[in-house]
Amino acid sequence: MAIEKWLAITSVALFAMFAGEMISIYSYVVDPPENAMLDDSWFDSKIFQFISIGVAPAGILAAVPFFMTKQYGSKPIGGLIVAGGVILLVGMFVCYTLLDQINDVYLTDIVTNTPVLFMGLSPIVIAVGIYLTKQKKKRPKKEFF
Repeated sequence: MAIEKWLAITSVALFAMFAGEMISIYSYVVDPPENAMLDDSWFDSKIFQFISIGVAPAGILAAVPFFMTKQYGSKPIGGLIVAGGVILLVGMFVCYTLLDQINDVYLTDIVTNTPVLFMGLSPIVIAVGIYLTKQKKKRPKKEFF
């Protein structure tokens, strides 16, 4: 496999990891254990940590194969980038549905706006992947002389 495909696979894995982390942290705050000592800054700092570990590298790793293959297109790489965008969209939608169940103490701007922000980012990732799948390979010019 070419390096572009491995980068796209890693991007999908990081998108899935970020969605899983966000769902788990939102689910944890919906029903925290009785002995948990939580404050609102803990929740915000974990979200920033998950963004820097998961979705920021995933976005970069989705952009690199795009730029490497945009001249000739690639259906498998485009499909992987679309899959990463769909995973991100579904994961952030699940987090958004959990917002109603979270205690008001933990609801800050970061907590409420992060799922919306990344739900807005995921159609861009999906569009980039679709662009790669629709791109046709350019035929080399034949030199007769």
